[in-house]
Amino acid sequence: MKKISGKYGVDWLMATFALIGMLAVLQTFIIGKHFIIPTLLLVITIVLGNLAWYGFKQLKWAQYVNFWCISILTSHCFFALFWAKKYRELLGSLFEPVAIVVTILLFLLSWFYARNNQLFSKT
Repeated sequence: MKKISGKYGVDWLMATFALIGMLAVLQTFIIGKHFIIPTLLLVITIVLGNLAWYGFKQLKWAQYVNFWCISILTSHCFFALFWAKKYRELLGSLFEPVAIVVTILLFLLSWFYARNNQLFSKT
């Protein structure tokens, strides 16, 4: 089993998203009695799970895709600091500290992931 480290951090995050997606599929299918929505969630979950799986196997194409997915998520959190309304109402005065910490953690995770897996090195 791969340990949680800078080399596999994004892969673990993608695997966690895939697990959450699978639970969402089960919840909407069993409890919600929906059939179309779980199918769409299942497709996304399978893609995320495969990206995590191939990232753990150290395939460069999967690592690049995982890196760009986490970079987009980091950008989303950064821009949410300025324009998010729903999350600001939900968290109230805690929104800025939570969003800033999450953004910084995601940035560091993506930076360490790219550095430890040598995604953009010239060697």
